[in-house]
This record gives sequence, C-alpha cells and structure tokens, in this order.
Amino acid sequence: MNIHEYQAKELLAKFGVACPAGIAALSVEDAVAAAKQLPGPLYVVKSQIHAGGRGKGKFKELGPDAKGGVRLAFNLDEVEAHAKDMLGNTLVTIQTGPEGKQVNRLYITDGADIKQEFYLALLVDRATSRIAVVASTEGGMNIEDVAHDSPEKIHTIIIDPATGLQPHHGRSVAKALGLTGDLAKQAQTVLAGLYGAFIGTDAEQIEINPLAVCEGKNGDELLVLDAKVAFDGNAMFRHKDLAELRDLTEEDPAEVEASEYDLAYIKLDGNIGCMVNGAGLAMATMDIIKLNGEFPANFLDVGGGASKEKVTAAFKIILKDPAVKGILVNIFGGIMKCDIIADGIVAAAKEVNLSVPLVVRLEGTNVQQGKDILANSGLPIVSANDLGDAAEKIVAEVRKAA
Repeated sequence: MNIHEYQAKELLAKFGVACPAGIAALSVEDAVAAAKQLPGPLYVVKSQIHAGGRGKGKFKELGPDAKGGVRLAFNLDEVEAHAKDMLGNTLVTIQTGPEGKQVNRLYITDGADIKQEFYLALLVDRATSRIAVVASTEGGMNIEDVAHDSPEKIHTIIIDPATGLQPHHGRSVAKALGLTGDLAKQAQTVLAGLYGAFIGTDAEQIEINPLAVCEGKNGDELLVLDAKVAFDGNAMFRHKDLAELRDLTEEDPAEVEASEYDLAYIKLDGNIGCMVNGAGLAMATMDIIKLNGEFPANFLDVGGGASKEKVTAAFKIILKDPAVKGILVNIFGGIMKCDIIADGIVAAAKEVNLSVPLVVRLEGTNVQQGKDILANSGLPIVSANDLGDAAEKIVAEVRKAA
C-alpha cells in the first residue's frame, strides 16, 4: 500500500526524522491558507500523486511548455497560480505512463536553501531476507540511472535482523554520503528514525530522494525533502491507522474492487483475460500466452480456496476491461475443487452474458466432475487438456473473433 508524500513526512516526523514544515491542500483556497501559515518567503507547491518524477512531469491540459508538478513560489500570488494550474489537471510522469494521473491534492512546504542532495532508502533485500540501506551521493536523480551509469556511487549496508540497527550502520551511511562532524551525527539520527519507522509500520520501502543538507538558523541541517513510503498490504490488519491513509482515487478501480473480494488482480495491457489459482501458475499462464503471440490483459489469482461467489466476481472484474477479447481460465484443483470452480464459471458466464471466447483448463481434485459441468452447461466453453493446449486455443479463438 502506497501513501502520499505529505502523509509519509507526517509519519516519519513521528519517528524523529527532520522534514521541512508543510501542509496538505485540497483546493486553491487551502493552498493559499497553507502558505500563510509557513514562514516563507519561499514556498514549494507539490502535486500529490502516487508516482515519481513529478518535478519533470507535464500536465496534459497545460501544453508542453508548462512547468512540472513541483514548483517554487516566491509569494502568495504564485502559490495561488500554481495551485490553479495543478488541481484537477492530469500530470504525466515517467512513472504514470502516457495516461497520467489527475492531481487532487497538493502539499505546500516551506522553501529550503539546499547545499547538497543525497539518496537514502530502506528496503527488503530478498536475496538475504534482511533490510538493506541504500545510500548515494547522487540525490535528486533517478536512482536507476545512477545504478546504470555510476554503480560505484551506490552503497548498500545490510542490517542483520538478529541484532537490529547498530551504531556502525549509521557511521557507514555517513561515510557513504561523505558527511563528517555534526552532519554525520544527524545522518545517524535520520537512519535511526527511518529504521524505526520501517520496522514499526511493516514497511516494504522507505525512499528519501533527496535527503538534503540545508542552511538552517543554527547551522547546516539534514532534512528529508521528499519521501516515498510503501507498506506490506498483508500487514495492514495490524495498522488500522495506516490503512486509513489509503487513497483509493490513486488506484485502479478494478484493483480496488478485486481487493474487496480478496482477489489478487493487476491490470495489464493485453487482450486475453486470465483467471488462475496460484501466483506461480498465473505467471506461467501469462508467459505461455505471450509465447503464442498474444498478451495477457491482467494478472488474477483467485487463491487456493475460492468460492463460487469469488469466481463470479473475478469474471465480472475481467470483463469490465474493454480490451479483453477472450478469457483463459487455468485451474489446478487442490484445496479448491474443480467442480466448485466449474459451477462458478458457469454461473458467472450466465450472469454477465459472456460475449467473448472462453477457454478453460481444469486439472486436479474432481476434475472430471468439473469438465462434465462445463460440457453440460449449454455454453460455448472450450475445454483444454493442458496449459499449452489452452493457450493455443484461446489465441486461436481471439484471432478468429477479431
């Protein structure tokens, strides 16, 4: 689960991480009122969408010469003008794709006198099953580009869960960033706060880009100028307060609906809808569709114990995508019996008045009963003997109907 930048900073501040003052705004009037509460005279008006690259992004409605989704304002009139440009318009960034995302929220922050920028992130290293701290002096840049062009500028520090964060980890981060003296101590404090937030919230990723040395009233300060935080969705039952931060307008409506039925659904760009039980089998199904010359329209895992109602809901979600020209159901019955799946397929096909080709491959518990249910349904359902056969048949059916 992702949250907005302003929510991330408010959360990190609770763990002692220093961030510039800022206030969220839902309207132009809110933006101006927020700026009036900040010291000024420099303000930063930031679009709030779940995507990176906002500063370099472009608004569809404003033309190619318009400024991006993160802008400086030197007075209240400029805050108002930027807010009018951003709110309600569609921001296209390298991460949103060409369709972009509509900006419904802004974050007005106090300006900062930046001296140096860094990159700092905490994430789960799947290779070691430990928390990895990634640090680089190349802050403010796309970290993927840095990794490609200057990999020596990226430093990774692994934290052993048996011991947790230790003082030497903080010193290693400060060294990687080239910080000494008081700034090195501040880096250790920042890392301690980030680690506490990571563990305390069941985070999957905390990315700070940039972490910046800024001129303060009492000397240089190390401040978080931008933050991206993602949580493990499976752990949200332990964090009801964090679950309330979810912004459904930032998510695909079909994916939101699927989550209500406990379905793992991700929309893709192809034309063949997939309904499978098991993530690994779903990946294999998508691969074999591509091997046969077409592309999957979605990843959909109904899980190991899907009910008739769940299967019906899955069909409805798949068919809401106008790009879907055919559906491939690939089920290996274990806990989920093939006859139950077959009942669900038939009920769903009748309820939604199925109008695209449907190929079903069943294997496992009660497979013959399931095949009999499909054969006696009176519906034009094509049965397949194995996964290869199923992929060939659905591709042929889709191309025949085109």
